[in-house]
Amino acid sequence: MAVLKVKFTKTKRDKLAQILWILNWVSVVSGIILFSLGLFLKIEIKKRNEVMAKGDINSVPNMLISVGVIACIINFLGGKICYDCSDANKFSRWKLVMLPYIVCTFCFTFCILVGAIMCYTMRNELEESLYLGLRDAIKFYKDTDIPGRCFLKKTVDLLQIGFRCCGNNGFRDWFEIQWVSPRYLNMASKEVLDRLKSNVDGKFLVDGVPFSCCNPSSPRPCIQYQLTNNSAHYNYDFLTEELNIWMKGCREALLDYYTGIMRFIGIAALLIWLFELSVLIGVRYLQTAMKNVLLLGDLERESDGWLLENSFVETAKYNINIIKNLGKANQISTVSGMNDPNINVQNTDCDKTNITTKSIPAAR
Repeated sequence: MAVLKVKFTKTKRDKLAQILWILNWVSVVSGIILFSLGLFLKIEIKKRNEVMAKGDINSVPNMLISVGVIACIINFLGGKICYDCSDANKFSRWKLVMLPYIVCTFCFTFCILVGAIMCYTMRNELEESLYLGLRDAIKFYKDTDIPGRCFLKKTVDLLQIGFRCCGNNGFRDWFEIQWVSPRYLNMASKEVLDRLKSNVDGKFLVDGVPFSCCNPSSPRPCIQYQLTNNSAHYNYDFLTEELNIWMKGCREALLDYYTGIMRFIGIAALLIWLFELSVLIGVRYLQTAMKNVLLLGDLERESDGWLLENSFVETAKYNINIIKNLGKANQISTVSGMNDPNINVQNTDCDKTNITTKSIPAAR
């Protein structure tokens, strides 16, 4: 029994073809939107590539870009098919193409759904990439004279100023690394030498942060050095006073930023998927209705259209059997004595009579 069967008159078939022609052109625009969203996300990731570890974070924008390009091509072809379906004579040219086209479009719409879901599931990969990338960027913050790393100080400073953040997880991350370049340390100073000797690795560690961690909105001048030393500043209590530096870590700030972008893209992709799915359903009805009217032989008569010719269970079983039997038709048994397919065929001469052969007399 057909699933969701609907009767179509000639007028309804023509109107459905015209509506689908328009909707396919709208779908071309939706493909351009998907392409643009994927390109925008790729550019945004590229901007902070220096503070991200290499990983699969580009899989989502790459998929959106690919799906957007495919959407433009498929929907352009779908618009041409639906336009020709208003004429039964033109439809005969596409009769054998429409079913493969519907299958390909279904797979394509499924890819849109996967892309939308990936926008919500890549948060963990993005968080790990940011953690590792920011850790290395902060570690090499002081290496302003080393090629390949000299840009990291500027990158981190602009990042902390722009996103109002400090450190990887927080401002205390700067306490654990040497972020002051050795060229700016006075090696003749006893205080500097004592700090270098007090550390096992010989690093110059201070309870301070770079200037880019300072909050310009604070009424008090920025305290960026000796943050944990109450006696070093007037009227200052490290434990109770609100510090005038950014408290949020850059990993959290960037993660919130990219999560907001991907949430918006995910919603847009879901809406486009629902729209593409509705267009696909309409094309399926048009294909089955036009196919049935050609079988009837009268182009003016009513015809049935449906989503599936049989029930879901029967259709699933049929497709599973097709998959199971793929390649079996050309297989030849290797069992001994079974190589010849005609070995068990009996040779019966029904129209022939037994003829006795005469023996030739031997010469004497």
